[in-house]
Amino acid sequence: MRPPLRWLRRGDPARDALLRGDTRLSAAQLAEAVERAADVLRAEDVRVIATRLDNGLAWAIVDLAAWHAGIVHVPLPAFFTASQVAHVLAATGADALLEAGGDGTAGGLPAGTRLTRRAATPVKPHDGTAKVSFTSGSTGQPRGACLSGEALAAVAEGIATALAPIGIRRHLAVLPLPVLLENVAGLYAPLAAGAAVVLPALADVGLQGSSRFDPEALQRAVHTWRPDSAIVLPQMLRAWAAQRRPDDPAPRFVAVGGAAVGAGTIARARAAGIPAYEGYGLTEGGSVQTLNLPGADRPGSVGRALPHAGVRVSSAGEIEVSGTPMLGYLGHPALTPQAWWATGDVGRIDPEGFIHLDGRRDALIVTAFGRNVSPEWVETVLQAQPAVGHAVVSGGREPALSAVLWPTCDDVPAHARNAALAAAVAAANMTLPDYARIGRWIVADVPFAAATGLATTNGRPLREAIARRFHAADPVAHDAGEHVDDRFR
Repeated sequence: MRPPLRWLRRGDPARDALLRGDTRLSAAQLAEAVERAADVLRAEDVRVIATRLDNGLAWAIVDLAAWHAGIVHVPLPAFFTASQVAHVLAATGADALLEAGGDGTAGGLPAGTRLTRRAATPVKPHDGTAKVSFTSGSTGQPRGACLSGEALAAVAEGIATALAPIGIRRHLAVLPLPVLLENVAGLYAPLAAGAAVVLPALADVGLQGSSRFDPEALQRAVHTWRPDSAIVLPQMLRAWAAQRRPDDPAPRFVAVGGAAVGAGTIARARAAGIPAYEGYGLTEGGSVQTLNLPGADRPGSVGRALPHAGVRVSSAGEIEVSGTPMLGYLGHPALTPQAWWATGDVGRIDPEGFIHLDGRRDALIVTAFGRNVSPEWVETVLQAQPAVGHAVVSGGREPALSAVLWPTCDDVPAHARNAALAAAVAAANMTLPDYARIGRWIVADVPFAAATGLATTNGRPLREAIARRFHAADPVAHDAGEHVDDRFR
């Protein structure tokens, strides 16, 4: 029996499994819905199903049904462009597409869905593929990682084991389910632990349109559902902490990851009453690999390796992971089983086993004075300032570093926003050595998000795309010393 039904048939069959609005599916009811949908997909002889749905019961049921039926699932994020969707459908050979609309119940699929069969050239994914997870690429064309059901189950069960002492009974899904982090840690792991998953529409937890986040909407959802856990990206955590009131309810555990977080952001969140814990993972490893936990917590690190993960540092200082590797990229050679995956992240493991990341190996900045600077280091210092929601630092071969900033609150007058950012840069510079200080900064005109093409689905900035956009635009910049307008170079 594949993991979805194995998880659902353990324990009390009447326990809540999925929640949305006034609808509650028990573990037994969810198992029945999964089997019914799996039977439909088998009868339709579907080989590869792509889905493009908002967060909700339908997404979860079809995802679990495809896994149960041995059918490859290709989740399509809502922010993918038409050309990206066309690329993914062609690259995977998807012969079925499930979207919102119609009445899927007539055929045994979830209500409000429509299944469309597609004439597709068959594409053979790596043997054992259960899911192909695509992330935004810096060139605009996403790249698909082929993931096995065994690896996904191992990650989910490893997370569930690590979180067991917290006693999580209800998880609120905040990130889009096509993002592997929420899919594995926010859907599979709670179900593996016998917990319930709350699946509101993304707009109801504050993700508005393509790239806007409303922390007050998230706080309302937390107030309504009183979840024990949630997962957010760093920029979402910063915005949430900045607007949260002391008497607001909060989950008992909030995982944060996807991009560099930093001890300052964790401290600010906890001071605001959000029990935030930084973790680390990557699509190529099946999502979460390390996590800070209550009683095993070192802010500034990404935590210790979880039960399913092996983590080591190469002789070159690069983080490598093993245990739940992907099968390989779609259209590329398969990986050797049990191989270590070089992540591209530079870091170290301290004597107590906590992993510390120092940035991307290929992002290191060499200044005009020959000093090596990790941009992630400077970015975390900037982002520890309440006014800075997201920062990207550059400056290779330049006399001083430059930064592109997105404010925590972007709905204030420009002069107030700029004054707050100027003060934030000055405060950050006071804590940095002279060679790592920001000389000039500009305000981004759009947030750093996958939907804008400036970040991955997990929120990691796409530096080349950001450099192209803002250098090409030649926008007005601010001198960090004199606060005068100048040109960004």
